[in-house]
Amino acid sequence: MSIPVSVEVIEVGMRDGLQMESEFVDTATKVELINGLMAAGVRHIEATSFVSPRAVPQLADAAEVLADANRPAGSRFAVLAPNLKGVERAIAAKADEIVVFLSASESHNQKNLNRSIDRSLEDISAIAQHVEGVDIKKKGAIACAFGCPFEGDVELDTLKRIVGHFHSLGFRALTLGDTTGMATPMLVTRTVSALRDAFPDMKLTLHFHNTRGIGLVNVVAGLNAGIDSYESSIGGLGGCPFAPGASGNICTEDLVYLLNEMGIHTGIDLDKLIGVANHMESVLGRTLPGQVMKAGPRLRLHGYEDAACAMG
Repeated sequence: MSIPVSVEVIEVGMRDGLQMESEFVDTATKVELINGLMAAGVRHIEATSFVSPRAVPQLADAAEVLADANRPAGSRFAVLAPNLKGVERAIAAKADEIVVFLSASESHNQKNLNRSIDRSLEDISAIAQHVEGVDIKKKGAIACAFGCPFEGDVELDTLKRIVGHFHSLGFRALTLGDTTGMATPMLVTRTVSALRDAFPDMKLTLHFHNTRGIGLVNVVAGLNAGIDSYESSIGGLGGCPFAPGASGNICTEDLVYLLNEMGIHTGIDLDKLIGVANHMESVLGRTLPGQVMKAGPRLRLHGYEDAACAMG
């Protein structure tokens, strides 16, 4: 496979990132952050989730966020919808895309969704039937696609069974989630190759975490395998509350910097993106793990006279 000349960067920090935050971020600030991402050139964003407000209070204002945020031409506002009720709310709020998900491991699916994989597949069938004829895009997502913190490696046959179920329901877009940072370049190459061979018309998106420090290395493996769609989180915000040791997603600014330096087009203004990351950091009141937001691009030069000088 040749490396893609352009890549779609899907921002998930407003959902996957903020859902981990215990302090509520007010609706106006969420909208301001989304508008900043849009101004930076992000065009595909997982803006929120229609989960139970009791389960995730941070996202209780999902409908208001969608109603108030800017939607430039060509933008797509995706929302996570874990069940039929969430899908109905997403349709009413005029989301552009619903993302329905399950885990590739029984243990994590029980922790995350409180049900078996087979029961989740039944739910997804009901959702697909419900949105038939509705003007909304649908996308599948598989958590723990590269390994489970409770069970270890995930069998390719398990992934193929799940992807096959999505495919049979008319899904043609799917995210493979590295929920606890267990992916490695070899695993990425093997998994992508097997699923592309089995389902050549399924568009794959990769979602990596930087739990073990090789999130962007896995992106390069994905690029070498021809994957041109990646999910990331502003400032490196996020993680999974149902998986031990799952630190944040790969950082959007770091990803865009990498792609820029590889000559791969994203349509995103890195300087504006860094501004949004800094704003997110100030909103949350703590240092975020993103690196480019601190150091800047490599050719952002500094004044010579202001630099410290060795003594002696």
